[in-house]
Amino acid sequence: MSTAIAKNLMAEMKLVGMMDAFDRALNAATRDQSGYTEFLDVLLQAEAEYRQSRKTSYRIKAARFTQRPNFEDFDFTADRSITKAQVREIYSLSWLVEGRPLLLIGQTGVGKTFIAQAAGLHACASGYSVLYMSITTWLENIALARSSGTYLKYRDKLSKPDLIIFDEFGARKLSSTEAQDLCEILEERSFGKSVAFTTQLPLAHWNEVIADPVIADAIRDRLEHAALALEITGPSYRGVKARKLASKKKTD
Repeated sequence: MSTAIAKNLMAEMKLVGMMDAFDRALNAATRDQSGYTEFLDVLLQAEAEYRQSRKTSYRIKAARFTQRPNFEDFDFTADRSITKAQVREIYSLSWLVEGRPLLLIGQTGVGKTFIAQAAGLHACASGYSVLYMSITTWLENIALARSSGTYLKYRDKLSKPDLIIFDEFGARKLSSTEAQDLCEILEERSFGKSVAFTTQLPLAHWNEVIADPVIADAIRDRLEHAALALEITGPSYRGVKARKLASKKKTD
């Protein structure tokens, strides 16, 4: 079979990774005098890597991140309380494997959203499905779903991802109905699926933004005993970054 026919067959069967690697693999096999088994191994590995990359890209797109940070870019030189060991614990995704919640608590600018989205991005690369949204977006989606009669469908959608990230919890107060919605999500996801929150409020103060005290206690109870909770203190990273840039300009 000619190389042209082989590549056409790969294209027809949508073996894109194999087709892209074919010429390089053939040249390497000819140069190194590799056997057919080694040649086939290279092609199969190329196809497997291509498909894995496509799946990861799809999961990242479906997650709807607002940024795509990596843990490798986290600035440990900023004077914040979070340690490398704590970041490694988040990066390990052991909490996600165990279906535990993740709470990132701290004032604006300490890196909560960066860490949450970096964890989500790493989860996508590790084969997990993720959904990211601000708490405001979630409340708007809930209201829209109720008004359009699609609430049950939307709630079912939220039960599917391995990880949901709610950013900026506490930015808006929750009515009794909204708090009940959140409580039900936590209950549905308490069997092997994780929820991550970024918030300025320690868990003990969540009753300040949840109208119904009974539901507030139920939500706290579902989180405080199982969650990996990290309270991050320190100056705003935006201010640290601005000072670094200003310092760099003076030395240039």
